[in-house]
Amino acid sequence: MKKILNIISDTNVGGAGRALLTYLKYMDRDEYEAAAVVPRGSLLTERIKALDIQVFEVDVAPDKSYDRASIKTLEKAIKEYKPDVVHTHGSLSGRIAARRCGCAVVYTRHSVFPVSKKISRGPGKLVNKLVNEHYSDRIIAVSPAAVDNLTEGGISEDRIDVVFNGVERLTPASDEAKQKLRAELGIEPGLFTAALLARVIDYKGQLDIVEAAKLLKDRGFDFKFLFAGTGDSAFMKEVQDRIDSLGLHANVLMLGFRKDVSNILSILDVQLNASYGTEATSLSLLEGFSLGVPAVASDYGGNPYVVEDGVNGLVFRTRDVKGLADALEKLMKDRALLASLGTNALAVYDKRFTAQVYAHNVETVYRKAMIVHGDIS
Repeated sequence: MKKILNIISDTNVGGAGRALLTYLKYMDRDEYEAAAVVPRGSLLTERIKALDIQVFEVDVAPDKSYDRASIKTLEKAIKEYKPDVVHTHGSLSGRIAARRCGCAVVYTRHSVFPVSKKISRGPGKLVNKLVNEHYSDRIIAVSPAAVDNLTEGGISEDRIDVVFNGVERLTPASDEAKQKLRAELGIEPGLFTAALLARVIDYKGQLDIVEAAKLLKDRGFDFKFLFAGTGDSAFMKEVQDRIDSLGLHANVLMLGFRKDVSNILSILDVQLNASYGTEATSLSLLEGFSLGVPAVASDYGGNPYVVEDGVNGLVFRTRDVKGLADALEKLMKDRALLASLGTNALAVYDKRFTAQVYAHNVETVYRKAMIVHGDIS
């Protein structure tokens, strides 16, 4: 049995943490044993323990990829567990410690963002290549868009494996629960309903959705758009103020933090994603697909690799408010198309984005890393 030690620097449960939890729940326990290293006080600790996985809670710099002082602490945890593979999530310190301990190393790039000029040209690009390739045997990119980020920074494409995120299939809400939620939110039967489930932060596109809502209202459509999530308080106020100033308070609702994600997704006609920053593989979109909810998404980052235009959703140009409104209008008018996209969304989920598919693909990378490292043939 091979031992895998995951190292993550996050104190909150973000996309990287959710991906880790999914793997740990659905890993092949006949072939692998796993443990995790987290910063002391991380919200991931109890969730990982609940999966009957050993957790090393250590005193390292939280939410930082590199911290020189943390390397020795991580080395100690690695030496205690004696893994065959160290898999790091946002922790260059962990990769350095793993290499010093002689382990095979995998790391995952969980996000997509504009590549700094410091590492996309000249000496910086070469240094970035040498550092990342020295401290990893294989690199997981959660989207081809993440591959582009990595190669723009000089990393060889043949070092990278694309492994799309996967999610657990959500349980649809009961008819009673859906009726209760619609009543709570003032959604009449048959009213077109869409939602963005994401942090309320500028690059997630809440303001673009508000502007698209204004265009749709001016065109004579009735609908309900929901924003579920919290974020920067100043930006949340900016979004609410814009909703109010455009007279959209009856059409666009800010719900704040919600635990009833499955219920919200269950009452939607379509899920929204208007990101123009960091989007790699949206876990919320995948959860919606598991319930047969199609998406209307920007073409930023990894979205076009998840949402195929005209198959399981519609794709619009990033920051194109009119394009977003036009896509939504198309679905409001064509319920047959909407139903077809929903059917396809579920089929795409079953084929590509289940938790089981994700865990299997991650373990394929582990085997590659051990071969590269010389641990297995």
